[in-house]
Amino acid sequence: MGIISSILDTDLYKFTTSYAYSKLFPRAYGEFEFVDRNNGDYPEGFDLLLRHELEKMSALAMTGEEEAFVRRQMPYLPPIYIDFLKGFRFDPAEVDVRMEGRKLRIRASGLLYRVTLWETPILATVSELFFRVTGQHPDREYLEKAAIGKARRMKEKQITFSLFGMRRRFSLDVEDRVTELLKAHAGESLYGTSNVYMAFKHNLNISGTHPHEWVQFHGSIYGYKMANYMSMEDWINVFDGDLGTVLTDTYTTDVFLRNFSKKHAALFTSLRHDSGDPFVFTDKVIKRYEELRVNPTLKYLVFSDSLNVEKAIQIKEHCGDRIGATFGIGTNLTNDVGNSVKPMNIVMKLFRCKMTAKEPWQECVKLSDVEGKHTGSEREIALVKETLGL
Repeated sequence: MGIISSILDTDLYKFTTSYAYSKLFPRAYGEFEFVDRNNGDYPEGFDLLLRHELEKMSALAMTGEEEAFVRRQMPYLPPIYIDFLKGFRFDPAEVDVRMEGRKLRIRASGLLYRVTLWETPILATVSELFFRVTGQHPDREYLEKAAIGKARRMKEKQITFSLFGMRRRFSLDVEDRVTELLKAHAGESLYGTSNVYMAFKHNLNISGTHPHEWVQFHGSIYGYKMANYMSMEDWINVFDGDLGTVLTDTYTTDVFLRNFSKKHAALFTSLRHDSGDPFVFTDKVIKRYEELRVNPTLKYLVFSDSLNVEKAIQIKEHCGDRIGATFGIGTNLTNDVGNSVKPMNIVMKLFRCKMTAKEPWQECVKLSDVEGKHTGSEREIALVKETLGL
């Protein structure tokens, strides 16, 4: 058994986005690349150990019990897609893993409805494997005390939150224990978890939003000026009102809000903040809702950018009764394990895509509300900025 031991050990948005690709763009190809934002060094031979873990994943298959859970708890996924998941097997040939000196390089390439499923398991595997190989261990007493304290603090302040901590967790075991403690001590403040396996195991709600890659894909195919609009239109076409949370910062929130029509403001229940100043973001969004004559008190903001409990409390107080606020808290919960362990700052982003196998690759970029989260070539980023007047 490898680090990833279940098809369901992934974030919800991987399944929903995979289904959306399969329905609307079944012949589209994509290429994801691993990015270590801290540009960290990796031990010699790490690539071989990671490759061994990814090869183990080829044996994973959905169990009957897992299938029943998905059919029951994820009604927005139709039977045809669940049948696909029953037969799905990870193909390690889709992933290239190598070392360049002490730097780790990972690239996953293939049909988008398949290759998108590699992202979160690869990140969780890199994180757990790195801590294992470098001999770092969690302080069990500290992590349990910390998790219980955070759970009780959020319950006291009536913070509604979900656990968004799979991708950069210390380990599966730590995420499992933290999830158990949050459920026991946070009460109704804990809405659920983005990790489908943890929701299955601990009988929790599954929560998630639509991802940057969906908007990046649309930017590459339809043009950057139409990316936000078309990605929202297509999401609505696929899910018909379910999964109504949309990301705002793929090409900066200011550009998103210019594209945000009254139709979309009415249909989507919430907007997700993932970079930049959350207080400025809140005020901008409320102003835009008011311009569109949509009552912001009927809407929610989902905050998910490098959160801890005290920051969430401050943001909720700033929102007040003007707009709803919920929180997706990740690394601060699943990788706060003491012993001076520093969580990794790693992502996998869509860098290239094409509509069919015969077409040339098109670059995909992401411009967040902070420079440090941009991904893509400098040339393409410059083109996006020029196109959008940034």
